[in-house]
Amino acid sequence: MYISVCPLWILCFIIITLVSSSSSTIWYEDHVSLREINTQENFSFPKDFLFGTASFAYQYEGAYLTDGKTLSNWDVFTSIPGKIADGTHGKVAVDHYHRYPEDLDLMHDLGVNSYRFSLSWARILPKGRLGDVNMEGIDHYNRMINAILKRGMEPFVTLTHYDIPQELELRYKSWLSPQIREDFEHYAAICFRHFGNRVKFWSTFNEPNVQVILGYRKGTYPPSRCSKTFANCTRGGSDIEPLVAAHNIIRSHLAAVNLYRTKFQEDQRGKIGIVMNTIWFEPVSDSLADSLAAERAQAFYLTWFLDPVVFGRYPREMKDILGEDLPEFTKDDLKSSKNGLDFIGINQYTSRYAKDCLHTACEPGQGGSRAEGFVYSNALKTGLPLGERTGVNWFNVYPQGMEEMLMYATERYRNIPLYVTENGFGENDTGVLLNDYRRVKFMSNYLDALKRAMRKGADVRGYFTWSLLDNFEWISGYTIRFGMYHVDFDTLERTPRLSASWYKNFIFKNVGQRRDDDDA
Repeated sequence: MYISVCPLWILCFIIITLVSSSSSTIWYEDHVSLREINTQENFSFPKDFLFGTASFAYQYEGAYLTDGKTLSNWDVFTSIPGKIADGTHGKVAVDHYHRYPEDLDLMHDLGVNSYRFSLSWARILPKGRLGDVNMEGIDHYNRMINAILKRGMEPFVTLTHYDIPQELELRYKSWLSPQIREDFEHYAAICFRHFGNRVKFWSTFNEPNVQVILGYRKGTYPPSRCSKTFANCTRGGSDIEPLVAAHNIIRSHLAAVNLYRTKFQEDQRGKIGIVMNTIWFEPVSDSLADSLAAERAQAFYLTWFLDPVVFGRYPREMKDILGEDLPEFTKDDLKSSKNGLDFIGINQYTSRYAKDCLHTACEPGQGGSRAEGFVYSNALKTGLPLGERTGVNWFNVYPQGMEEMLMYATERYRNIPLYVTENGFGENDTGVLLNDYRRVKFMSNYLDALKRAMRKGADVRGYFTWSLLDNFEWISGYTIRFGMYHVDFDTLERTPRLSASWYKNFIFKNVGQRRDDDDA
């Protein structure tokens, strides 16, 4: 049984006042003043702006080997003792595979007009391009897409979010082999053919920078490859293998985009892009060296992938440091890159300081290697954090980073349309915590930062919060909660938090009332 979302914003404020400490009351007063300022500015989102929530197959679906699905790389990885913080896995997750109609009803109640989710490659092509299409998987996603559209929402679909058929890892080491480009293009063609008449927003990859860095440099994600100097891996090379894997991902993206452009886009009239994890890097000092280090940090994290897709070349900072270690693109790749995307997805959570290690010695074991651009990044400066600390070790709250990141992407990539494809607040698993006023504060302040960027000219066309539900958070397992709905992982019951009411009210004020004005 689901508890209905609180419909009255004033009631939600009363709850905050009752449960908050004196320090929280101070925040509340400041927050109200900020909201009044924004109201006076009469900002309004475009009529076609997308408000949504995001989910991903392995984190949500469950249905481990149901209806013809075979093992994914994450199915295998999570079965290895010690890889996941709480020893759990995504075999059930939040059982979205079976419960998606109820979850879509929750989204509809919030008033969102889009739902961003990923497809399970192993559910559609269990054996890659050498095997048959699993029509049970196709049928499942057809039913789900139809149910999304029936509720007045746009499906915003990611082809792969970290998970791939384990078959490809066993056959040729997945992203380390150029063969995977053929597999990915074949997979993309099947998805475009079966779903593209209804899906108008495609992203090829979600956070390939995270996938490559954690999978091939630090070894904490599958396939757990790294050098001994980076972590305790049994195989791999942290200096070269991330460059190879990234190159094959970029070439796979370009192949899928070229396929969509030439075979499907004219008839289906959709858009295709890529989604990147972003971190805003602040120079740790006013020195020129640290300012250049902040630029290098972006080059070795974000523009590493985006520059080849938009400009057909790797960032200059990478070329200067890595030289011939950077793989070369073919003429066909460069031809495809001239039309490499329709939008960029920005996943924005946190920010860090950047310290130069090229001209200044950094402490051993603290990052700053050649493979990382000779940059040491940290959330602390003289012991003080950049922004507000959370219970999640990689995550500090710094709303200014949202505005800076959107303007950086706008200026560097010639005002290509942007979607904030993930943004959310995570907490350690410390109980029910239905009155999640810190999440409300986070969402409000980051959305204010998004609006400031739009006022400055950033062409932002959508915002997706992570996430509707608590779920399986990769190597953290179920120890971190990002959901606007609390999930009891024993019963899988969904219960709304205060943030669900807040987001519903925010959408109503920015979309619902505008519709009323249009109808008047």
